[in-house]
Amino acid sequence: MDAPGRRLALPALSAVLAFAVCTPLLRRGFTLGYDMVFAPKQYFVPDAFGIGSTLPRSVPADAAVALATTVLPGDIVQKAVLLLAIFAAALGAGRLVPAERLSTRLVAATTYAWTPYVAERLFIGHWPLLLTYACLPWIAAAGLAARQHAPNSLPRLVLASAAAVLTPPGGVLAAAVMVVAAGSRRLWQTLPIAIALNLPWLVPTFLNAGSTYSDPAGVAAFSARAESWGPALLGVLGLGGIWNAETVPGSRAMPLVPVLTLVVAAIAVAGLRTLAKRWGKAPAWSLSLLGAAGVLLASLATLPGGTALLTAATRYVPGAGLLRDAQKWVAWWALPLALGFALAVEAAAAKLKTERGRIALAAAAIALPLVTMPDLAWGGWGRLGTAQYPADWRAVSEVLGDRPGDVLALPLSTFRGFAWNDDRTQLDPAPRALPEPVLVDDTLQVGDERIAGEDPRIGDVRAATSARELTDAGIGWILVEHGTPGDVDPRLLAGATPVWSGEWLTLYRTPGVPVVKAISWTPALVANGVALGLLCVALLCRMLPMRTLGRGRISPPRKE
Repeated sequence: MDAPGRRLALPALSAVLAFAVCTPLLRRGFTLGYDMVFAPKQYFVPDAFGIGSTLPRSVPADAAVALATTVLPGDIVQKAVLLLAIFAAALGAGRLVPAERLSTRLVAATTYAWTPYVAERLFIGHWPLLLTYACLPWIAAAGLAARQHAPNSLPRLVLASAAAVLTPPGGVLAAAVMVVAAGSRRLWQTLPIAIALNLPWLVPTFLNAGSTYSDPAGVAAFSARAESWGPALLGVLGLGGIWNAETVPGSRAMPLVPVLTLVVAAIAVAGLRTLAKRWGKAPAWSLSLLGAAGVLLASLATLPGGTALLTAATRYVPGAGLLRDAQKWVAWWALPLALGFALAVEAAAAKLKTERGRIALAAAAIALPLVTMPDLAWGGWGRLGTAQYPADWRAVSEVLGDRPGDVLALPLSTFRGFAWNDDRTQLDPAPRALPEPVLVDDTLQVGDERIAGEDPRIGDVRAATSARELTDAGIGWILVEHGTPGDVDPRLLAGATPVWSGEWLTLYRTPGVPVVKAISWTPALVANGVALGLLCVALLCRMLPMRTLGRGRISPPRKE
């Protein structure tokens, strides 16, 4: 293959993988399923900055999408996010692996991008985690450059982390890789960078520390689960094991999967020796230990004593609810797994006598993830699709805003199932589709377990027996969503005034003037301003020559 072809091969493969997954989702409309909710236009409501009544679980992701939808339609933003996540994951892993052979880079790309982690997080709708996952190879590369004191490495590290810190879990995943890759001698720089980038969710979390406790029952309900005959730990080792069985690809139940998991993991561990030789022992083993910690943390609730430990932390430590759904931490293991496997395949290929044999081995390694999990392709073989919001949503958005008070969404349920979205289970879109704060019942039903919600206001709503009592609780509007499971207490509507009604939505105004609690925007705006300012400075540093910023002094790279 000529030089231009070699340069284009990795981006081409990355694009093929992205389109293989996302092509059915490129039709106009929104992909709405489980936690994935985008709207034609999102708004800068208090919850988007973490200063509403709920925990900042999607901060600053909601604010970022609100900003993006001021320029582009929401469905275009969503399609770009999903495509770029898979493309960047493959391209980043292929560029990160320390190898000259193109085949090694291609093996790393498919091994990292075509995984149960990507499939399960896509099917459950955790698009911010997909972006974080895609950023991790780029963060690691920038961190390694910082470890070697390469010029402009710190601005590069900031920019590589930008899309990874859109949620608290993503911020923690990115910060750990940043610190580990850059090394202890750079800790005085990387730690402040990590804190500054995560301020948008850290500040509201600490300001509301008294209300950041989660129901301990969620520890067991959201723990990793087995996906075949092996234990949950084995599923996690293969980058799977998510708690929701409905979002697991069917291929993960094949009896051969646990055996392949052990084989691939063993091969990857063998390849880590080569990684240590080419990167140096400190960064290679640090990244590997972080991966091992991710496996341990992801499966902790399934190990002896793990559930009790996490339950105690959730009950007594503010913000420890972040440890629920712990399978997400196995993203740290994905990098050493992909890099080690690719380098081990390269070493095995080097021992073959013929070029044809080496090509065949590389091709088999590239194809292995696709063959063992074909049901990630084509939107999960039709599992995901697109849908258009009914016109009712736009009409209601235009009516809201002429009086204070939050919107109460009924029926009281976190999830919906609309015929216009093929009855797929999805989060209530009202909090993201409407220009006013929306109160939903965030109580979750996981199997037979009922997980208490985290919004303290929902208790007042459940106790209300009239529209007037809702007004006293700060509710100015009642939105009844039709065609979705659940009942509506008629007493809550008896004293309310219908304002707009359609096939799918009916909007009521509560009587009187709701009592609205004052919100201080200053801490959230300052926190977001610091993070955004850091990104702008990093971008400026990358755009301007080092001589301009450093007065002619360019420090050469030097090894520790």
